[in-house]
Amino acid sequence: MKDSTTQQTAVLLLQDGSVFKGKAAGKIGTVTGEICFTTGMTGYQEIFTDPSYYGQILIATNVHIGNYGIHKAETESASIKIAGLVCKEFTTGFSRSTAQHSIQQYFEQEQIVGICDVDTRALVKHIRHKGAMNAIISSEIEAVQLLEQKLEKVPEMAGLELATKVTTSKTYIKGARHGLRIAVMDYGCKYNILDCFVERGAQVKVFPATTPFEETLAYEPDGYFISNGPGDPAAMNYAIKFVQHVLDANKPLFGICLGHQLLAIALGIPTYKMHNGHRGLNHPVQNQLTGKCEITSQNHGFGVEPEAIKQSDKVLITHINLNDNTIEGIQVKGKPAFSVQYHPESSPGPHDSRYLFDDFMKMVKDHK
Repeated sequence: MKDSTTQQTAVLLLQDGSVFKGKAAGKIGTVTGEICFTTGMTGYQEIFTDPSYYGQILIATNVHIGNYGIHKAETESASIKIAGLVCKEFTTGFSRSTAQHSIQQYFEQEQIVGICDVDTRALVKHIRHKGAMNAIISSEIEAVQLLEQKLEKVPEMAGLELATKVTTSKTYIKGARHGLRIAVMDYGCKYNILDCFVERGAQVKVFPATTPFEETLAYEPDGYFISNGPGDPAAMNYAIKFVQHVLDANKPLFGICLGHQLLAIALGIPTYKMHNGHRGLNHPVQNQLTGKCEITSQNHGFGVEPEAIKQSDKVLITHINLNDNTIEGIQVKGKPAFSVQYHPESSPGPHDSRYLFDDFMKMVKDHK
């Protein structure tokens, strides 16, 4: 199919007053959110539908976005979760014969506003220096003053509770009845995380974010999974209390990304807003227990305070980021509980870290 992009102009305005101009992509409209970037070179559909991106305008650093089309099976949730997209080439033609839609059709269907034909290298360099900030994309308003007025009303990501915006509305079950039972707290859980449990013979019951701990006991779970998700973990008092209940009950617990941060806070270790965060498929992490390195898939804008962890007598540091030495994994001393900051299900990304699901299943079996 022939590549094409819409010729309608669009504007990207950053919170610091910087303006980038380009062409409209997707729905004609206006959208706001915190701007961030991912370095992944593939898997754009999985990234678009990752609930952890809720409320964020995503910059794709890979030049061609949309070039292999859209396939329903490659989603990580029921809908696109990014607030908007910034890219260089928004490729409405696609090469893959099994694709069901073009990216333009997909964005129009999902009501997603984007901007393309932007110098994304210059934009990413700017954000790397200035740090995470709010932004606005518009393909219907050209007056910068009007865009500034709209942007002023957008709340900062720090302090925002967003998990309840993306969680399931009701409980549901996946997997065989005879398998080990894993209670999944859905703060923005990706489909492939559930698949990784089911593939290992587990049955998972997925609970809405604000479900009380006592209510999950009726399922008689053998272990608990604390999922990834968007927003500031420090604003999730209900989830922090839930994790504390799991720890007090001495139940096996595994947390990923937001779940990692919630486990730390439940243990009295604070989190912080990162300058840019980690988003991509090639972040090197070292397992401190084995000495082995993993190439990991990541998507987070908050981190766990390294000094607070080092001073804590409650946890053991299990994984370290080799780019910036941030904390990538912890294990609770004397408890069957651990977590990692990255995404071992790796959809998209390398599968170096899927052993963590095996480790958790063994922990659950041993504890039972």
